[in-house]
Amino acid sequence: MPAEPFVVVGGDAAGLSAASKFARADTDRDVVVFEKGRWVSYAHCGTPYFVKGEVEKLTDMLSLSPEAAADRGIDLRREHEIVAVDTDERVVTVDGPEGTFEQPYGDLLVATGARALREPMDGIDLDGAFTLHGLDDAAAIRSFLTDPDEASVADLGGGGFVDEARAARFGAMDPPESVAIVGGGFVGVEMAEAFTAHGLDVHLFQRSGHVLKSFGDAVGERVEKHLEGHGVTLHLGASVERLRGDGAGRVEAVVCEGDELAVDAAMVGIGLRPNSALVGDAVDLGETGAIAVDDYGRTSVERVYAAGDCAEIDHVVTGEPTWNTLGLPANRAGRAIGQTVAGDPEPIGAVADTSVVKAFDLECGRAGVTDLDEARDAGFDPVSETITAGSRSGYYPGSAETTVTLVADRDTGRLLGGTIVGADRAAVRIDTVATALASELTVAEVERLDLGYAPPFSPVWDPILTAAKVLRGSL
Repeated sequence: MPAEPFVVVGGDAAGLSAASKFARADTDRDVVVFEKGRWVSYAHCGTPYFVKGEVEKLTDMLSLSPEAAADRGIDLRREHEIVAVDTDERVVTVDGPEGTFEQPYGDLLVATGARALREPMDGIDLDGAFTLHGLDDAAAIRSFLTDPDEASVADLGGGGFVDEARAARFGAMDPPESVAIVGGGFVGVEMAEAFTAHGLDVHLFQRSGHVLKSFGDAVGERVEKHLEGHGVTLHLGASVERLRGDGAGRVEAVVCEGDELAVDAAMVGIGLRPNSALVGDAVDLGETGAIAVDDYGRTSVERVYAAGDCAEIDHVVTGEPTWNTLGLPANRAGRAIGQTVAGDPEPIGAVADTSVVKAFDLECGRAGVTDLDEARDAGFDPVSETITAGSRSGYYPGSAETTVTLVADRDTGRLLGGTIVGADRAAVRIDTVATALASELTVAEVERLDLGYAPPFSPVWDPILTAAKVLRGSL
């Protein structure tokens, strides 16, 4: 009899990467992917730019279509939700369009992703209040921003996957003139740009002192000035209590520390949580609340794997498990697990928490451990320096101020992390820091890196090298 199939729960980055790799490597076993929604293998990170209008169609953000998945030998079943997992019998219970059934598995990958936090935000269910976690959310928001006389579901380019009823419902409403963005992280900053492009009066509320908190103060301060320069009104150190609706159930105001601000739309981006509940009673969870895995993505239960936003992954600096919700680690981990299940073990790798974000024409990047308290908690004695340097040779047109912060361990000189912000190819420079972290380089070794130089691209001393030189002096 043929071996039981490799079953994957979740049809996005980690899940379909694993299925694709497995299908190429092991043609004697089937691979079945169950996805409870209609969308598969799409670019979460592109959704703010679809709302803005820079990305024309929803289908432009698909990495792998259902037809392409079938061509790869993947049995992809959309609108099939796994409602129970029996790890003793190696069976999953599936709720699909034709009813509920049981599917045996030989190996199981849980790639259920994460969900946007909606609680404890009262009023989040009002019309005009949104989170942004998926293409249907993006479609609804863009429809809401479009004049009813011009709104068309067909113009969204949904390819037959989009929630047409939801998009049409918001497209029939009068578009908003003002919006409150609750949360100054990635989504909040990117959506400030998107809403501004639609001519809205944008108010951004951030509970802590600066936007982009994980990027540090130097980045946050520059981004704040840039946002204000583009007409965004900032409310820093302001905790939003709830959204208040009018008599018709549409957002009418945001309530912040007892005061009200009249708005007619709200975007809530206060964080994510891992979708680990499906197997939370069967496998071990880590301190982050995500599923604990080893170097090969294996959970505490034999032949059950986890990857992507629902699972932990090790950090290259601390060596401890962390929770990372970005696309590259999810794709990489899924691909490695597919190869491992096929019989050729491949580690899922570790992360430096490298991330980049765009605030209008300002670019920001971070990698590693940049918070000094976090570094101390990990056993380091951190030293930090911040410099500002030109992005190109001073005499060459287009040079822009680039601010770099580097953090290192005083005892060993090892680089621990860094941030960068600037308007001229700043974000891509963080890759130098990420590579140095993965290689456990000292600051002195970073200073001696032979980075490319020519006047149109960089000064002789790239801003990263200048920062390393200054930090080495402090060490």
